[in-house]
Amino acid sequence: MFVRTKAPCSKSLDAAGIAYETLDALYEKSRNYDTLAKNIAKHIFTAAKTGDVCYCVDGGASEDAAARILLCKKNVVAIEGLSKGAYFAARAGFFGKYTALSAFEMGEGGLSLPLVVYDVTADNVGDIKLYLAEKYGDEAPCIYLAEGRKEALPLFEIDRREWNAGCALAVCETPLLEKKRFDFEDFVAILRRLRAPDGCPWDRVQTHESLRINAIEEAYELVDAIDKKDVSHMCEEAGDVLMQAVFHTLIEEDLGGFSLGDMLTQLCEKLITRHTHVFGGDAKAASADSALAVWDKNKMTEKGQKTYSDAVNDVPEVFPALLRAQKIAKRMEKGGWDAATFENFERKFREEYEELKEAFAAGDKAVIEEELGDVLFCAVELGRAVGGDCELALLETVKKCAARYTAYEALVLADGKDVHSLSEEEKDDYYRRAKHAARG
Repeated sequence: MFVRTKAPCSKSLDAAGIAYETLDALYEKSRNYDTLAKNIAKHIFTAAKTGDVCYCVDGGASEDAAARILLCKKNVVAIEGLSKGAYFAARAGFFGKYTALSAFEMGEGGLSLPLVVYDVTADNVGDIKLYLAEKYGDEAPCIYLAEGRKEALPLFEIDRREWNAGCALAVCETPLLEKKRFDFEDFVAILRRLRAPDGCPWDRVQTHESLRINAIEEAYELVDAIDKKDVSHMCEEAGDVLMQAVFHTLIEEDLGGFSLGDMLTQLCEKLITRHTHVFGGDAKAASADSALAVWDKNKMTEKGQKTYSDAVNDVPEVFPALLRAQKIAKRMEKGGWDAATFENFERKFREEYEELKEAFAAGDKAVIEEELGDVLFCAVELGRAVGGDCELALLETVKKCAARYTAYEALVLADGKDVHSLSEEEKDDYYRRAKHAARG
């Protein structure tokens, strides 16, 4: 007869005068709870070689990790007891739908309220508090359940109580409008409420087309926050981008199209199948560049792109011209086009520049724009040759030029002069001073 440790179940054995052995010594030999369960199972199997063995647990057999390992073997019989989860749920007043799990298994799966956590000890209660506070907030309403005791308290106070094998923590549901911390399910519930027949008139009438520009605006606002290294706004704008994605999905649900589950399934499948160097498969990737190569190869396979032209023509037309040029040039190079090098740039640029001069001299506006586009595309190739991001590089230059001109004009006006009436020498002098001032 074995028990994992001195626990409520051992009291009944003591009362019946049944001898047993605790497995407390295995705790010190185990790195974590999973290892402990394996060590216990191994110990029980070894003992069973010389005769029948009984391993007693608190609650139901399925609630004990070691018992679950034992039950996967032959000639093992489970005599179920009262589930600890059900016992503590009833004491907390939770009936019907609730989640119950061991404190040792916290973080292994999704949680939902109401929640019962058993196997809370003095050693792990601090970690449990931090984990639950991240999900539900410090003030989430809880119930401390001990032998003969039941106490309502906020989550942040749970480590101020005594904990042993006969205790459990119950986390109660909180009405939506009283919550201090929200999760993805809350977010979706709010959007569904806004689009309900008695919800917000504006949200109800939106369509994919009416929200189209919002997605672009929110994405740019997130990029702006990233460029400014404004973490607070990054958090806010990332939420706005997420809202756009979910809003379009809920619209499609209402139209009988794809659902939120469809969208998330497709996303997860994509992440798995394109990372074959992580989630199984023959692909290997020891660097960021090799990982990207695996991604691109898997992407072409999934999209049914049999040629590099298919990949080139798959770049969205709504991309800003500079960004689209970068992506197309990169995909063309992968398909055997000229590599982005200084030598190729210099040769091609001279050709395109001369053609632009000829078009300008001829005064043909259509040809001028065509040749100008060729020159700009050469600049994109130069950017790729030096490993730069053309979109970002031009953006930084635009910011720099705007700052310099602002300083330039301020200096001119401070001297009581007109920006249109300066000599070349004065312009050069003000420019040098403005350049220095803009650097700050």
